[in-house]
Amino acid sequence: MQDPNVRKQVEAGRQVAYHLLKGVKTIAMYRHNEAKFSEYLTKAWVALSEYTKVFGAFNLRVELTNFTIFKQDLFTEDNPIPYKFFKDGIRQIIFRDGFSLEEMTSFVMIALSDPDRGADDINAQLWRAQMPNFEYIMVEGFKVDEMSEEEVQVEVDKIVDYLQRRLRTNSEDYIRFARLSETDLEMKMDDIDQMRGVVITGLTATAELKARLQRDVHEEENQRLFPKLISAVFQVVENGVTDASLLSEMFSQLLDAMLLQEDFAIINQVVLKLRAMEQRSGADSSIGELLRGFIAKMGEEQRLNRIGEVLKYVKLKNPPEVVKYLSNVNADAIPSLLTSLEVIELPENRTLLCDVMVIFAKQNPDLFVDKLRTADKPQVQRDMVYVLDRSNHPDKLKFFGTVLKTKNLALKLEVMSIIARGRTGEARKLIAPLLDDETLQVRLQAARVLPEFDREKAYLDLLRMVKDKKFEEKSPQEKEGLYVALGSTGVPGAINYFAQVLQQKSGLFNKQKMIAEKTLAVAGLGGACTIQTAKLLQEAVEDKAQPAEVTQAARMHLARVRKQLFGNPEKEA
Repeated sequence: MQDPNVRKQVEAGRQVAYHLLKGVKTIAMYRHNEAKFSEYLTKAWVALSEYTKVFGAFNLRVELTNFTIFKQDLFTEDNPIPYKFFKDGIRQIIFRDGFSLEEMTSFVMIALSDPDRGADDINAQLWRAQMPNFEYIMVEGFKVDEMSEEEVQVEVDKIVDYLQRRLRTNSEDYIRFARLSETDLEMKMDDIDQMRGVVITGLTATAELKARLQRDVHEEENQRLFPKLISAVFQVVENGVTDASLLSEMFSQLLDAMLLQEDFAIINQVVLKLRAMEQRSGADSSIGELLRGFIAKMGEEQRLNRIGEVLKYVKLKNPPEVVKYLSNVNADAIPSLLTSLEVIELPENRTLLCDVMVIFAKQNPDLFVDKLRTADKPQVQRDMVYVLDRSNHPDKLKFFGTVLKTKNLALKLEVMSIIARGRTGEARKLIAPLLDDETLQVRLQAARVLPEFDREKAYLDLLRMVKDKKFEEKSPQEKEGLYVALGSTGVPGAINYFAQVLQQKSGLFNKQKMIAEKTLAVAGLGGACTIQTAKLLQEAVEDKAQPAEVTQAARMHLARVRKQLFGNPEKEA
């Protein structure tokens, strides 16, 4: 630290560590907001970029509770993050110039992962991440004859230092991973007499080789290992073992192994097998107790969180098996399922989980009602509306009426569509007032769905709006929407009204106004979409006395009505 350059380098490194730790703490507080993880780590990345531009690679030595450079701690106090790397044998971490913000985010998420709660080993995650500007050196299984552990540690440190120097070279003759052959050590390193342990040398495995090995391992596990394991476990049970704690622990480990493999089919087979055994032995038997315990563990928070991580981004290989798994858990799992729902990105997986929760909503809707009232995310509110609608909750319209007060336009329109499917007088009372809503899209949606309740009442409401003095102040889009909705009622009075408008003669001073009214009447006939209105549109097309704008609009709507009524003749030909 007496060297000014070293002192500057250490201070720059501590700046990186300070901002990194601050970003990690922010992520821990807002773990659900993954879209902003990169933003939280921007300052750390900028500090790291400045370091690498001035001093070159940022080379950290991994200690039990801290990262060090030049034997100086970077964190002001002990931190658990370095230990995760240390216990996996990683002794050096190197960030090179060009380390991107995306790589920084990947590195931090790996550092925050917990292998004890289902995550892969740190080493495996780093290998999969394939960060081009990040390298690490790890040691594993070193043992030297006739030397104490402290002496071995000293020799291991020499090996690590040597590898670190090799990784920093600019020549093509360098070692890519921190594992090398015994021959290399004997030839190129002093003070090392003998080394035993895992030795790996050679070029990086190709993508094809990795894929083939992973496929072979997967087939070995699923086609041979796990079926044999299941058979062995049930053989133990059927042989009369009655130790409840032993059986519970055995099935718990089996459940976790299957979840890590995402093999929900085998888990469902275990439940089915246990149910069959319970029927023979009785609900009060040890098998019945084992079944209830196994299902309870299936619904525990950490296991459902694991499933939530699977559903988050990945398209499922076998969705029915996941549905069956989630349908087997107890109602106590609802809060965890609702938490998992908030982070799922794929629409099809959200729908899958919502369909599962419909089953629980029929039995206990209160939790879903509370979630609808308290949810601050529009997507979660839409999901709760979907669940309560599918479960046919008796008071669902009352809850939907509350949601209609939301400022979120997409949610409001979706709820209106769901209410319209009710076709009841109570549902109509919720929709009718929305004809005067402040938002254009809501008014148009209300006009479109009102005829689905009571056509006569919708006709009266819409005709009143069309003939209202304020109608002229509305936009062309809204005017046409109201006429189309009026036509969709199919009431004879609406058709007669459109016909009367088309028969009117324009004067010298109201020509443009009359053309606009006739064009709207044509749109209304198109909205009715019946054979009668098709004939009236045909007459308007052939009427030479009609203005060209009206004739053109009638021709367009006639083509659309014919296509809806009779299909597309050209396509059929």
